[in-house]
Amino acid sequence: MYKYFNLLLAFFIPLVAEAQYKSKVWSPDNGDGTFTNPVINADYSDPDVCVGASGEDYYLTASSFNCVPGLPILHSKDLVNWEIVGYALKSLYAGNPNLERHFAKPQHGAGVWAPSIRYHNGEYYIYWGDPDFGIFMVKTKDPAGEWENPVCVIKGAGLIDPTPLWDEDGRCYLVNGWANSRSRFASVLTVRELNAEGTAVIGNPVIVFDGNGNENHTCEGPKFYKRDGWYWIMCPAGGVPTGFQLAMRSKSPYGPYESKVVLQQGKTAINGPHQGAWVHTKYGEDWFLHFQDKECYGRVVHLNPVDWSTGWPVMGKKGEPVVTYQKPKASGTTIVNPVESDEFNSPVLGKQWQWHANYDQIFGMPTAFGTMRIYTYKVSKNYKNLWEVPNLLLQKTPADKFTATAKLRMTAKDQDQLGGIVMMGINYGALVVKRVGDEFQLQQILCYGADKDNPEMTEIIATLKPTAADKIPYHPGIHEDIYLRMTVDNGKCKFSWSQNGKNFKPAGTEFVMKEGKWIGAKIGLVATESGVKTDRGWIDVDWFRVE
Repeated sequence: MYKYFNLLLAFFIPLVAEAQYKSKVWSPDNGDGTFTNPVINADYSDPDVCVGASGEDYYLTASSFNCVPGLPILHSKDLVNWEIVGYALKSLYAGNPNLERHFAKPQHGAGVWAPSIRYHNGEYYIYWGDPDFGIFMVKTKDPAGEWENPVCVIKGAGLIDPTPLWDEDGRCYLVNGWANSRSRFASVLTVRELNAEGTAVIGNPVIVFDGNGNENHTCEGPKFYKRDGWYWIMCPAGGVPTGFQLAMRSKSPYGPYESKVVLQQGKTAINGPHQGAWVHTKYGEDWFLHFQDKECYGRVVHLNPVDWSTGWPVMGKKGEPVVTYQKPKASGTTIVNPVESDEFNSPVLGKQWQWHANYDQIFGMPTAFGTMRIYTYKVSKNYKNLWEVPNLLLQKTPADKFTATAKLRMTAKDQDQLGGIVMMGINYGALVVKRVGDEFQLQQILCYGADKDNPEMTEIIATLKPTAADKIPYHPGIHEDIYLRMTVDNGKCKFSWSQNGKNFKPAGTEFVMKEGKWIGAKIGLVATESGVKTDRGWIDVDWFRVE
């Protein structure tokens, strides 16, 4: 009985700790009733937020592109302290075998673009545009629980950034933008009517706003609202890193709309403040959550007050974003942040982790031994770099400055099996141990322009004797226990390593980080092999700690 209790405790404690997780590298709550932006210093691009059924809960989702699971769900009680509570998509796209096969390989920059989340008639809905396949919807009664399989609402390429609006009379309208890369036109917003269930189109699209040929070019990411008899569309324009936030209003969902700039960089250092969610709280306050593009770190989430006294939603401080401000009124006071570190003591993979394509069990899985196992993925004969590898287990960078350390054991059954840590993007760097003969080489791998099929460059740091070797004749392996570390500061990454976890030695050259395709650079774990005809190798990761 005592042993059984301890086993339950071992599984229960990590789940409790996760619910109260406070980051060691970025927490926006200053503890004195104020907060400092960004409220989420990680790549939750194109964020949208809705108020939950209780009026005391807020749920956020964001673009997830080709990363799986997709459509992250974050929860907050005060719009400042956020935690990851789940994902709406287990795969891209469950229930559609053809699309699931399509996303079994990395489809960089494709997949889930700019979602919207809404609460309507006791259910939560998320709509998003897949630029290649159309507009999809998924729903649930519990945003932290299971979501239904996605429904394709509109088929077609180029349709992106959808938001529904259920009117007082029960009719449902949908606004969306267009991707030039697929439709060969952009900078227009269209509105059409859906059925009352929001599952199918019953009306033709109408162009309600045109940003072509003027300062409102690149208008996209629209969000649809209704307030005091006015239909409101809020959207960014002017470009991702340099643009601004528009608000537009009309007495009809089909326009015409008049518009004003309600948030822009101005004299601040917060560039491109736009695209996000207007939230009206039960306490009568109004707030706007939006992203700021921080290049290699991705698009981080800011919170700004909204003033409606002029009849328009002027955001921030007189239309410019704030850095530090009074927290929203709320019943909850708990400081909590999205989880980063992982002891791998739970039988369920931590919510911070995503694969780079639809999950296959041969990628790896949690173990009963307090480790996460990742098996070596066999790369193609014409392998150039990690751009083709789906079993990268990654998470978002959590701050501008941090250190991430992994304690792991590499098990190699054959030559050229390797595993370690990686900072993944269009340019990437990795620190791995690779079997060569009956020894291991510690190698730094760098690649510049992975999306252009450019080859990797490898530097041998050290030759290591195996920590252990199997003594059995049946498929023996050799093992290497090692600590691998990356240190990030101002967009630059340095690697180091240790054999005892205390004395770390520098490894290789400093690496300049680069974002991925529409996503920020991501940190995590890699395990591959080439030309192997015997058993897969693997890494068992004891823990991954961000400090």
